[in-house]
Amino acid sequence: SAPQASVASNPDPAGTRPAWMKKDQPHAQKQFVFEKPLEVERKVPEAGVIDKPGVYELSKVPTGISRIHLIPGFIDSEEADWMFEQLLQDVPWGQRTHIRQEVSFEEPRLTSWYGELPYTYSRITMQPNPNWHPVLTMLKERIEESTGYTFNSLLCNLYRNEKDSVDWHSDDEPSLGKNPVIASLSFGATRTFEMRKKPSPEENGDYTYVERLRIPLDHGTLLMMEGATQEDWQHRVPKEYHSRDARINLTFRIIYPESDGVWK
Repeated sequence: SAPQASVASNPDPAGTRPAWMKKDQPHAQKQFVFEKPLEVERKVPEAGVIDKPGVYELSKVPTGISRIHLIPGFIDSEEADWMFEQLLQDVPWGQRTHIRQEVSFEEPRLTSWYGELPYTYSRITMQPNPNWHPVLTMLKERIEESTGYTFNSLLCNLYRNEKDSVDWHSDDEPSLGKNPVIASLSFGATRTFEMRKKPSPEENGDYTYVERLRIPLDHGTLLMMEGATQEDWQHRVPKEYHSRDARINLTFRIIYPESDGVWK
């Protein structure tokens, strides 16, 4: 009968199978993999490159979604040339001095601040400056119209050559509020904007294995940073080994008055 046929077709009852066929074999394999040294397995990830227009979701964690929007040619080349010259000439560029462990050093770039409120970063306060240059007002309005966000402040950076830079940081000062939107517009020489994800608590502040990105920012390019980007990522513009002409970067943002009225 049929039931007997099925018994006959299984000549190896479980008890007589060779050891390598036994069901607990996958468990043994797992143990073997687990015993391999972990250091050998772990590679420093290569930096990804973002150079095409589009919206990119960088990470999605409980703090939220980190997102950037890259818009090359937001200002066309000819208009960007004219704006670059105007800003280079007219913006009141200055060099800030930092003091770290009682040693003072000058910031490796020039800056200028526009906005009704002061702005404090790296423990130095930039005083309010409500006298917006007409080109900057025009750019602010154009970005607002295009993105739907509004801004009340602007930090201008001038990288004079390849030796000027800004080190790893996040724009996460309390005065920027939670999940700030930063609109970053570049003019002049192309410089590489680098990003790295902040390490998880288990990494104890070690950035060795974190995800990294490189974004070349060309003349007239707009980069929007949104969501949890400032909370979960850092960015920098490193020094370069090859000669670079001047670059101006405008970072539009919203500044809120500090709730206790004290500027840290």
